[in-house]
Amino acid sequence: MIYIYNDYGGTHTTSLAAAYHLKQLPQSERKLTKEEILNVKFFNKLTHADFGKLIFHGKDEFGDTVYTIGRKRNKLVVPALRELSLLLQEKHQFEEKIIFSNTSPTVPLAMSIGGFFSRGLKIDSIGVPFLVSGAKQCCDNVYRLVQNTKQMGKTSFNENVLILENEIYK
Repeated sequence: MIYIYNDYGGTHTTSLAAAYHLKQLPQSERKLTKEEILNVKFFNKLTHADFGKLIFHGKDEFGDTVYTIGRKRNKLVVPALRELSLLLQEKHQFEEKIIFSNTSPTVPLAMSIGGFFSRGLKIDSIGVPFLVSGAKQCCDNVYRLVQNTKQMGKTSFNENVLILENEIYK
C-alpha cells in the first residue's frame, strides 16, 4: 500500500500526518509541544521548488510507504496522479493500492497565516509562532484523519486507487 498525504503546501499538516502515520509522534489526541512540532521531518522545510514532488517519509509498521505532496491550488494534481496510477497498474501489472488523503480540511487560519509569512515571505520570526499555534490547534484533527486513512487502507475497497477528501474528525 502507498499512502500519499496532500494539501496546498505539503510541508505542515501533511508532514504532521506522515509523522503520526509513521508513529514518530505520540499516538494520541493530546496537544503537541512546540519542540515536537518543530522536530517533525519536513515541517516548514519545503520550498516552492518542492511543489508537485512526492516526498518520501518512510515505511510504516506494515511496510507500507508514506509520501506527501504539495499541490498548490491545483485540484487536478491528485486526479491526474490517480489516472497515472491506474494506467501503470493496467499496463504494467502494478498491483500496489494507493490512498491519497487530503489534509487541507484540518488547516486552521493560524497555520495558513504562518505558512504565508514563513514559506511565502521568508519571515520566520512572524510565521513560525503562527505555525506552531496552528499545529497545536489542529494536531488532534490530523491524528484522527490519519487513523481514518489507515482504517480505510485496511478496509477492502474495490478500486486500486482511493482519494479521500476528508473532513475534520471530531
